[in-house]
Amino acid sequence: MATGSFVSPAIETLADLHERLGHVPLQRIRCQPAPGTATEADVLVYPRGEKRLYELVDGVLVEKPMGYYESLLAAILIRFLGSFLEAQDLGLVLGADATLRLAPGLVRLPDVSFIAWEHFPNRELPAEPVPDLVPDFVVEVLSSGNTTAEMERKLQEYFAAGVRLVWYVYPEQRTVHVYTSPHEVRILHEADRLDGGSVLPGFQLPIQQWFARAGRRRGDASPLAVRTQPHGLHPH
Repeated sequence: MATGSFVSPAIETLADLHERLGHVPLQRIRCQPAPGTATEADVLVYPRGEKRLYELVDGVLVEKPMGYYESLLAAILIRFLGSFLEAQDLGLVLGADATLRLAPGLVRLPDVSFIAWEHFPNRELPAEPVPDLVPDFVVEVLSSGNTTAEMERKLQEYFAAGVRLVWYVYPEQRTVHVYTSPHEVRILHEADRLDGGSVLPGFQLPIQQWFARAGRRRGDASPLAVRTQPHGLHPH
């Protein structure tokens, strides 16, 4: 169950709305349904048949930005986590399509999330399309469409709801910001190794290996590691 409480002051102007949402680019703010009136049901509707991902924030549908490279990094991480969880049956890993209610009126779609089995009585999965589930661990792979204020708001929301570990991935810099609270962060670089801490004990991932699997983009001057084998991701 979501435990956070997010009380917002009244929105009187579009400028107020834009600020509240973290100054996200205006093209990401959907006007139909009208801002302030959107519901969870609207998150699940694809206008004109377009498969686009929207989060629900303060009654507003906000498009989730994600390019192919960000999606690739998230997919690779899901594969690594999935392999680890086959050996250490701790819970489920979800992708960016997973709509999760963090609090009433707040639906987020982390790029990657992990939910421990303890949240599922008898390991029965919820039937509703927007379950009242707070992940133990979330990962956001940032793109050029994200803003600092937006990500700061998300960070506060995640921890207020009960998330215990957050990774913010910056593909251009090949760095990962590891948060164990909104105010406690470690900045790891390509030569460093990520770990699951107390949330995913035993999980380790060299950042260089992660990006090496994604391949080199044109114009990317960062050196890539030599190919390594997946066994390096299992407990040491």
